[in-house]
Amino acid sequence: MKRKNIILCILVGLLSASCNESEFLKEVPEDFMSSDNSYITTADFDMAVNGLYYSIRKEFYGVDENTPFDYIYGTDLVFDGEPGTSNRHGNMVAAYNPTGNIPKAHWDYLYKLISDANVIIGRVAATDFSEEEKTLYVAKSLFFRGMAYRTLAYLYGGVPLVLEEISTPKTDFVRATKEETLRQALDDVKFAAENLPDITAVKDGEVSSPAAYHLLSELYLALGMDQEAVNAASEVIDNPAFGLMKTRFGSRATEIPGDVYWDLFRMNNQNRSAGNTEGVWVIQFETNLPGGGSSTADLKLDGNYMLERHCAPMTRDVKLRVTQPDGTIKDYSPFLWPIGDYTGGRGIGWGISTQYFSNTIWESDFDNDIRNANHNFVRKFAVNNPEFKAEFPDIDTIDVDNPPANLIVGQGSSMTIPGRYLYAYQTKCTTPYNHPSELYLNASIWELKSIAGTTYVDQYMFRLAETYLLRAEAYLNLNDKTKAAADINVVRERAHANPVDPADVDIDYILDERMRELGIEEKRRLTLMRMGKLYDRVMKCNPYYANPETNGDGIGMQEKYNLWPIPYSAIEANTDAVLEQNPGY
Repeated sequence: MKRKNIILCILVGLLSASCNESEFLKEVPEDFMSSDNSYITTADFDMAVNGLYYSIRKEFYGVDENTPFDYIYGTDLVFDGEPGTSNRHGNMVAAYNPTGNIPKAHWDYLYKLISDANVIIGRVAATDFSEEEKTLYVAKSLFFRGMAYRTLAYLYGGVPLVLEEISTPKTDFVRATKEETLRQALDDVKFAAENLPDITAVKDGEVSSPAAYHLLSELYLALGMDQEAVNAASEVIDNPAFGLMKTRFGSRATEIPGDVYWDLFRMNNQNRSAGNTEGVWVIQFETNLPGGGSSTADLKLDGNYMLERHCAPMTRDVKLRVTQPDGTIKDYSPFLWPIGDYTGGRGIGWGISTQYFSNTIWESDFDNDIRNANHNFVRKFAVNNPEFKAEFPDIDTIDVDNPPANLIVGQGSSMTIPGRYLYAYQTKCTTPYNHPSELYLNASIWELKSIAGTTYVDQYMFRLAETYLLRAEAYLNLNDKTKAAADINVVRERAHANPVDPADVDIDYILDERMRELGIEEKRRLTLMRMGKLYDRVMKCNPYYANPETNGDGIGMQEKYNLWPIPYSAIEANTDAVLEQNPGY
């Protein structure tokens, strides 16, 4: 009897212990990563934050070959040298269709960034980290979330605000207004600015308080809060850790031709560890390192930033057509291709500089502004084909602005038609005489392999020169043209350009100065869409897109393109609420 009572007690105990079925059935992963065991230690959260950096690099520099360049194609800066393609912006109707890849790709990647940031913010609250550690992780995450909402607001207007981790399906999103979206971005970035460490306390490439204040200044401008924009920009400009580079520096400082502007874009020169006090936030690329984002083994590898491939011309198809004594016609090639010199590496000439970018904006300082020197903005291409030199010893260069009358480019067309084979381009897109050694087919003549085309340089996301131009814009909005001109002239003085008179400062002048200083490094679409000036500037500065006859399927630039459409895939999936489309789509 005693034995039966003991067994009964054991059974009762087991039954009472197992009555909580949810706990009993809960799986506890012990040998694989899951959402339940991935956010425990600081190492876990550091890895998650690294994922945010990875997402930013993918969005702006390497989702695939084309996506990063959506920020410059279709603007006043460059036009597409391959007309009609919907992969880029040669056919605007196809490019900006709600079912097209361009609006969908950026929407998806930016919301992925928001989702990952929300997970970190929500999960860190449950840890036993110190309050200081928790605040730092939140500040980093809010910086990236704020940057994502800022970008979404510029591209699409008001969008759904998702501020917490979503763990179950949700199909009832509604759009906030554009102002609400920008204010959310501002709140996020303001917290980051007030809680991130100074740039002197972070590694190269890490976000810092000055990076957040730079972005905050831009957001204040977008919201019409101009004095606040001045104050935020001043937090960066007045920081003693920063200063425009004014003397030659870095890995190739003794080379001629060259200058301090040229030095800014040479390999390994972008970070503070190289003595550069101008980079506010620099996106890091490590070549041939797993996770480094840059490879010499495969041109099309996701992550490779192919600025060289897109923005340098494809000089291979430039010919000098000469009638021989017997009446036959022979074509001579002045250039070898691809060659890692100042003819553009392995460029293929998709991102063709507009005449406004390559010529008009330089007219007042064409010869003295170092940013327009031939080693920074190539117009005179040195002949590099020995056979051509032997045949035509008096022709040393081919001048884009004054080509030989018998020069043909591409399929027999003359230089009177802008084409992808020869045009002025910025050398910041490439690394002349400094490609990775693995890419040389014949290093003695700088001949490159066909898999070249990536730009093997860390990239400025924010640079101090731009901070000055943001503050100048805020001063202009405050009707203080004297201070606006003073900030612009800090940038122009470094470039040896003539100072601008305060009376000549207007928003178009600032946009022109941004072109001169930032060029193809700027995410130009974001600037123009922030100001609501994309349509106006393209119609003024980019005849290719302004002319319906040359824009893809016959329909050129339209005012509705000041905003992209909400992707149809997002609207279709949102079955329990209406996700309103932007006007005109």
